[in-house]
Amino acid sequence: MGQKIIRFSDLTGKHVEDDGDLVRIVVRQHPDLVDGAVEIEALAEELTAVEDLALDLVTIEVHRPDGEEPETVVLEAAAFDRLASAAPMAEVLRGAKRVTRTGASQAAAPAGARERVNYASVEHAGTPHKGRTTDAEKQLVQQHLDEINERLAAAGIRTIDLGNAEHVARYGLEAVARERGVSLG
Repeated sequence: MGQKIIRFSDLTGKHVEDDGDLVRIVVRQHPDLVDGAVEIEALAEELTAVEDLALDLVTIEVHRPDGEEPETVVLEAAAFDRLASAAPMAEVLRGAKRVTRTGASQAAAPAGARERVNYASVEHAGTPHKGRTTDAEKQLVQQHLDEINERLAAAGIRTIDLGNAEHVARYGLEAVARERGVSLG
């Protein structure tokens, strides 16, 4: 007895006649992604217009003087270029100081050039970040709060404060706060 595998495009559901027509697509960033990059397949013909749809984007990091984690912002290149009023943006960028990457400063690397941080690991759990806090990260913070706060403090990053209602809600620390007699008021 033989088996036949029937494949379909993840984008349109169209039947794939020839595996040679399939294109592998890795989605690295999307508002609905929660646990890292995913892979989908589509017919090459479905992606013929993808270059025409592409946007010229700029990724910047905003380092504020308050010492909080830098904020990464992605915006259209034309909108970013309009921020430069003293000289054209190309000239501003040519004259700008180069950023040197060090082991401690991987934040300077473009988003696509570095691995996504796994906040559901003891070495990263509790570190301030944008996006959803996963159940795995919450569980780690609940189980290792003191260890995580020691790591954060040693790195000069804000610690998780049981007196801070936002921190308690983000990491599901209501029971820990009650257990330690901390009132959220």
